[in-house]
Amino acid sequence: MAGLMVEARGLRKRFGSTEAVAGVDLSVPTGSVFGLLGPNGAGKTTTVRILTTLTIPDAGTARVAGHDVVHDPQAVRRTIGVAAQDATLDGALTGRQNLLLVGQLGRMDGREARDRAAELLELFELVEAADRVVRTYSGGMRRRLDLAASLMTRPPMLFLDEPTTGLDPVSRQRVWSVVRGLVETGATVLLTTQYLDEADQLADRIAIVDHGRVIAEDTSAGLKRLTGGASLEVHLAGPDTGAASAVTAVVDAPVQIEDDGRRLRAALHETRGVVARIVRALDERGVEIEEITVHQPSLDDVFMQLTGAAPETETERTAA
Repeated sequence: MAGLMVEARGLRKRFGSTEAVAGVDLSVPTGSVFGLLGPNGAGKTTTVRILTTLTIPDAGTARVAGHDVVHDPQAVRRTIGVAAQDATLDGALTGRQNLLLVGQLGRMDGREARDRAAELLELFELVEAADRVVRTYSGGMRRRLDLAASLMTRPPMLFLDEPTTGLDPVSRQRVWSVVRGLVETGATVLLTTQYLDEADQLADRIAIVDHGRVIAEDTSAGLKRLTGGASLEVHLAGPDTGAASAVTAVVDAPVQIEDDGRRLRAALHETRGVVARIVRALDERGVEIEEITVHQPSLDDVFMQLTGAAPETETERTAA
């Protein structure tokens, strides 16, 4: 199909009795960021390994930049850059030497490779460590160097498998900026991440994978609508028997009464001006309000609703 950098149909992969990928379909438009989300063990990394020719599927087809991943893997590899979960760096070489090696393997001209390495070392704030051996780098520095290596040959298709895990907030923002810049120049990015705010910020479209299957795909806004929209929460100074009916008249939806009548909750179909109308309605009844909040749906809500699992925390990622 025209305009697609990645097209996969019916991908399957089994490891022993475990079906890691159970019929994945993906369509990634050229010049976009495509997010792949899912709980641990959902099949995200195996899918990426198939698309990057590191794993052969048991069934199904996949093409990257028009090349079949099984029948023409060398052509796929010439087209892609990959930053896997585990850094693929030589600890005995310096940061600069690692980048130059990638350039050499990518058949870059010597001067071009040196210039590109210098550019990336500056971009990822590794200039001062450029000529130190990588085994002396911190985990975050190694991650940044690995990302730089994936960009060395300016690939039109980039696979980033949880690229910012372990990075500090400033480094995460820098990676986000780099990804946006790549797409502005026409590159395509497939991103897996456990940080839902990362997908929300970067991805043009998002697929949620669970038990080896894509269970939902849409824009971030489209996925959020699956939760039923925004919700209202009203905290009262004390219980009031007329408060619920007053709120119901404004929001035109059932109101849940909690905390012995001190908290009211309801779904919202329209958020514009709702807080002011509720304040007026309750004030007319003499109801004292402590707080009113409008909760907009998030990808966390979508993730929980579709997979039944909360997004993994940084502590859980570190311990895994």
